[in-house]
Amino acid sequence: MPFEELLKKYDVPVPRYTSYPTMPFWNVASFNVDRWLYSVRKIFEETNSSNGISLYIHLPFCESLCTYCACNTRITKNHQVEEKYLQAVILEWQLYLELFNERPIIRELHLGGGTPTFFAPENLDKLIHGILKFGKVHPQAEFSFEGHPNNTSKEHLQQLFDLGFRRISFGVQDLDYKVQKTINRIQPFENLWRATHQSREIGYQSISFDLVYGLPFQTKESVDRTVSQIIKLKPDRISFYSYAHVPWLRPGQRGYEDSDLPSDVVKRSLYETGRQLFLEAGYVDIGMDHFALPHDALATAQQEGTLHRNFMGYTTTSTNLLIGLGASSISDSHYGYAQNVKKVEDYEEKISKGQWAVFKGHQQSEEDLFIKRCILDIACKGELPTTAIHRVMTESLFEELSVMQEEGIITLSDRGLKVTESGRAFIRNVCSLFDKRMKCVPEKKQFSKAI
Repeated sequence: MPFEELLKKYDVPVPRYTSYPTMPFWNVASFNVDRWLYSVRKIFEETNSSNGISLYIHLPFCESLCTYCACNTRITKNHQVEEKYLQAVILEWQLYLELFNERPIIRELHLGGGTPTFFAPENLDKLIHGILKFGKVHPQAEFSFEGHPNNTSKEHLQQLFDLGFRRISFGVQDLDYKVQKTINRIQPFENLWRATHQSREIGYQSISFDLVYGLPFQTKESVDRTVSQIIKLKPDRISFYSYAHVPWLRPGQRGYEDSDLPSDVVKRSLYETGRQLFLEAGYVDIGMDHFALPHDALATAQQEGTLHRNFMGYTTTSTNLLIGLGASSISDSHYGYAQNVKKVEDYEEKISKGQWAVFKGHQQSEEDLFIKRCILDIACKGELPTTAIHRVMTESLFEELSVMQEEGIITLSDRGLKVTESGRAFIRNVCSLFDKRMKCVPEKKQFSKAI
């Protein structure tokens, strides 16, 4: 089947698989906070001393709404909100600390948003000190944060570097003015250049840019220009995400028409345009939508088979306990998931009363854990051993795998499944074959399209 025909066939709604089960399929009816806390305590006692834990801190505030964005954000120019919110985050952390039988070893810490650099450098300093003073920092810890090129100051960069941060991710999305104006994210190239060079001067070891393809008014020519400019700055990592058009979930995306978006075939050509330029510039193709220079830890992790994927995306660090702090944050205790309330005021109120902010979650079954491992292997390694395939094999799965092999997306052998080079475009689709919960997709829309 021609590649364009495959794109049409497999451009269907499927999850991004930063977790399994994906959130729409969580068994929230059987979730309770006590069971969740028990699972956190259990996995902490099993793994903290050997591998440490990961922390994700959600900082949801932004000064303006980027209409393409599907993240949980709070739009405000009132910076008076900073101190109260950060106090709540530290108090939530203290609630978790009471569960632990020893000081936590912090292996990974990531500030996400929203816009973490919305917060003043001195307030971020208070936050990180408030987190770290109750724990130990792992010798190989990785601290990272997301920055907006327009408001990430040299003071931000220096303050966070002094606190141990060595990786920064700048949200770029696109450098074409018409596209930027349409998605309400005007950021001159000069601001990105400044922030990147200041980061290097200070000593950051890994600088990452986030780009998006499939945005309104993007063309092959505009993506070519954007990627060519990006390559000149030589970021260590590049995330090249497919735009998730979900206006039924994010009303801000109704600010432009469906006709303003590139067609399915054009959208994939945008990705191939960028991908070819990245590869020609010496980047290595990582997983589904990432690229890295050969010296970067992400490329090394893929080569060594230690690449991991969680709610933060691809990471070089694999811990069994990820604690999410802040409004809407999601935690993973290996045995289950839990998400905090989404509204900032609700979150702050619960924490101020000494209550847990989690409001829904999922308890993992043995089958869930096994399928999660299968999907991680496909997403991170592009392969799955025969023993794993046999354990979940059904007649329908065999037929689906056989079709994908005939289409050149995968190869099947005595050693198992392997995604082909041309099959990389369909990794989400391959993962979905092993997702039993996707066999009964709810009628309402849940996911963005795969391509």
